[in-house]
Amino acid sequence: MPSPFVIERPGPVYDTLGTTTVDGDDVPVIEITGTETFPTKGRLDLLTVYLDGTRESPIDWFSVASAWFDSNQAIIPVDQVFPAGQTDEEADQESAIDMQVSQQEAVAAALSQLDIPFTAKVAVGAVTTDGPSDGVLLEGDIVLEIGGASIATEDELREAIAASTVGEPLAIVVDRDGSERDLEVTPQARSAEDAGPVLGIYPITAYTFPFQVDIGLQDVGGPSAGTMFALAIYDKLTPGPLVGGEHVAGTGTISADGTVGPIGGIRQKMIGARDAGADWFLAPSANCDEVVGHVPNGLTVFAVDTFDDAVDLVTAIGDGGSTSAFASCEG
Repeated sequence: MPSPFVIERPGPVYDTLGTTTVDGDDVPVIEITGTETFPTKGRLDLLTVYLDGTRESPIDWFSVASAWFDSNQAIIPVDQVFPAGQTDEEADQESAIDMQVSQQEAVAAALSQLDIPFTAKVAVGAVTTDGPSDGVLLEGDIVLEIGGASIATEDELREAIAASTVGEPLAIVVDRDGSERDLEVTPQARSAEDAGPVLGIYPITAYTFPFQVDIGLQDVGGPSAGTMFALAIYDKLTPGPLVGGEHVAGTGTISADGTVGPIGGIRQKMIGARDAGADWFLAPSANCDEVVGHVPNGLTVFAVDTFDDAVDLVTAIGDGGSTSAFASCEG
């Protein structure tokens, strides 16, 4: 009999300063070309979790019972992970886009920290199959206007869509491969339970950076690696090893302005960090209520709110200096 739960457990650990296997070849997790880079030393690990079960492929009660007696696993209501009405395909698509976005936001955060200029525009990250924009908008379209309103940020795009009317054509101006196009999309209701208008697109911020940053991870989704990507990029772009040979792990979303956000599965990620041999762990401050009382032995956990916090902390760890002034989830 299917259960209404999913199970989280520790997943693979990746050193953002190291290599990974892609199509049978060892490649750098992060490779920067077109500008000067510097040697690194130590580890900056990102953590993942496995998720057993989905709304369409539920786990059975025996699996739930087994997980109950395993402290490495967490039992979570499926509604907390998979919103009602979302298919597995849509969930996978959203997870892949979240990873793509986190990589771009990580580059932007690292470059912002270093005062390296770049440009940003709102783009279509993906189009929902059979949605209102299918066959009209394309992945990669730069959104210039919606309903006559200029669009410069994702918030402005969401506000313009929210102000539209279900069933009434909405004028949209996009830049497609350098050519401006006037289009129309008719918004649909989000669902039978939610009458809010949607266009069936996943918006992203499309950045143009002054050099190339490639992140080579396969089969890893979600936004939670952003902070560790940003630290690794920052390390490679600055003289002297940031980590100083230490083994640091961490998690947290990142935005271009340096805000570190909360993530899911932090207890399983701390277990994964401990098992990988990390001594230090960076946790988003917003996750501290889940951290307290669950820190594995041998792991020192710090709370970070911003990328600036993370850089200062890892610098202190790498220099072998005191870390007593930095925030922890214990207060």
